[in-house]
Amino acid sequence: MPNVWTFFYGSYMNRGVLREVDIVPARFEAARLAGYDIVIAPRANLVPSPDHCAYGLVAEVTHAELNRLYAHAQDVLGETYLPHPVLAETREGRWLPALCYLAPAMEPRPAEPAYVDRIVAPAREHGFPEAYISRLERFRA
Repeated sequence: MPNVWTFFYGSYMNRGVLREVDIVPARFEAARLAGYDIVIAPRANLVPSPDHCAYGLVAEVTHAELNRLYAHAQDVLGETYLPHPVLAETREGRWLPALCYLAPAMEPRPAEPAYVDRIVAPAREHGFPEAYISRLERFRA
């Protein structure tokens, strides 16, 4: 089965989290997605916003891996995410069509600090803008 580019913006940017469900993408690239803002309440989600951009990683994964990953999100984390087509811009300025999984409905609750840490760590590792990292850190309960 062919690989598909996927834009990860929450804890799935964290390679350790992906390894927990036996997903080890061969390729990861830092990227940004214009027209979306991140919300973490209690899980990460992107919401349309013409004034913002979200940072994340594009990764090549299989559809089978995505099915397993987002079944885990629903069964273990209690959140349903659905795929949406997006156009992500890599740090090098390349445009990649990708899937991005968004939660159409999430009961707002405070985020657990440890969950936010699993997002902030790869954001720092990949050199996301400091203002964006500060925004992520504000979601700590």
